[in-house]
Amino acid sequence: MDAHYLEFLSMLVRWLHIIAGIAWIGSSFYFIWLDNSLDAPEPGSDNAKKGVSGELWAVHGGGFYNPQKYAVAPAELPDKLHWFKWEAYTTWLSGTALLVLVYWLRAEVMMVDPNVATLAPWQAIAWGAGSMIGSWIVYDLLCRSPLGKREGILGAIVFGLITLLAWALAQKLGGRAMFMHVGTAIGTIMVANVFFVIIPGQKKMVDAMRAGKMPDPIYGKRGKQRSVHNNYFTLPVLFIMISNHYSATYSHPKNWAILMLMAAAGVSIRHFFNRKHKGVYAWQYPVLGAVFLGIVAWWTQPRIIPLPPVEGEVTFNRVRSILGQRCVVCHSPQPTFPGVTQPPAGVLLHAPQDIVQNAPRIYQQVIVTRIMPLGNVTQITEQERAVLAAWIKAGAKTE
Repeated sequence: MDAHYLEFLSMLVRWLHIIAGIAWIGSSFYFIWLDNSLDAPEPGSDNAKKGVSGELWAVHGGGFYNPQKYAVAPAELPDKLHWFKWEAYTTWLSGTALLVLVYWLRAEVMMVDPNVATLAPWQAIAWGAGSMIGSWIVYDLLCRSPLGKREGILGAIVFGLITLLAWALAQKLGGRAMFMHVGTAIGTIMVANVFFVIIPGQKKMVDAMRAGKMPDPIYGKRGKQRSVHNNYFTLPVLFIMISNHYSATYSHPKNWAILMLMAAAGVSIRHFFNRKHKGVYAWQYPVLGAVFLGIVAWWTQPRIIPLPPVEGEVTFNRVRSILGQRCVVCHSPQPTFPGVTQPPAGVLLHAPQDIVQNAPRIYQQVIVTRIMPLGNVTQITEQERAVLAAWIKAGAKTE
């Protein structure tokens, strides 16, 4: 029962993570769109006189809205002021909890890959945790340095450092774990931007107004910079969140490069929309994003490693014996492998009908991508892979 409740808890945390992420990303997309879509008020108008730098009219859900943005702050602070922070905090807290439940508590299976590096579970966890903390420190120092005033150069350096992080983690962790920890590193940067820069700056502006002083505009500029950065980080992080369903990406020999090509595509596409909201249709950016995606599609196409000749007759009983020895410890109604509480992806391989039904998945995961067994913890041999491949190519029959 303990295993069941642990799995149920993981499901609830994942659900919360998705809900909070939608709220955070939705507000991020909306406010970047809003900021890029504002029109300056007519010179000498009432809005211009009271310090409004931009406004727009919108209609949604049967109502009309007229949001306005002040160059620094209104002359008088309203009693009721809405803050946008808990969406970010909840997303990070639930995501980190999910990381612990799925990866850190099962590091020997989900993070350690003997084909990549020989690590103890605690060492793999240390690499993961260190990447989250270290990424924020380096990024924040860059933003506070003179480079922080040169957005193009800063963006290129940050992208280069994330690429270096992906490469470094790829030398230590399994592909899925590497992808996920690059995502948590970026996610940590995003939430730290909110917690350490955006919200404190907004509080200082509010405090200044309540004290009857003019707020320092530098806090607004810093907050805007970090908010825009978070906006560009969003699409790469969303890809990482779904990537574990597509083993051709994280199982690739150059998985770190695949990840960064997908990230570059996401940044390019996001930049197009940000430019479009300003009225500039820069079509070269979605085209560039499509080129990156095309490279990934070509680069990740199946390239089966040559298998040895099959020795002996290929029978279903022989196939079932291999799967029973190498796969069923995880892919059964009650897994017996330490740390595995439910069959991965719901795939069962303990009964003949399940084996036949999942033959295409076996071929993809065991023969093509070789992602299964994870880290080859059950030590499947090349001859056994060859037997499975021959059986599937012959029609995957039980006779």
